Amino acid sequence: MTYRISYSDGAAAAIMGGRNANTSLVEVYPTEPEALGRARELLDAGEHDGVSVRDSSGNILCGVRLQLKLGFRVE
Repeated sequence: MTYRISYSDGAAAAIMGGRNANTSLVEVYPTEPEALGRARELLDAGEHDGVSVRDSSGNILCGVRLQLKLGFRVE
């Protein structure tokens, strides 16, 4: 099963004068741990407006389960 990470490129928006550049980048990973690790890196960097992780069926991994997998505390 493959996992796809989609995220906005914050650098492109800065180059475009802060306008919404709608530049979306996609990365594909063969395993869930690799995809979640990369998602965590992107979130920790704080340079992207949104990060989503999808499995090969197109289901978005989200909510409390995703937060726990990424190591965030649920309050």
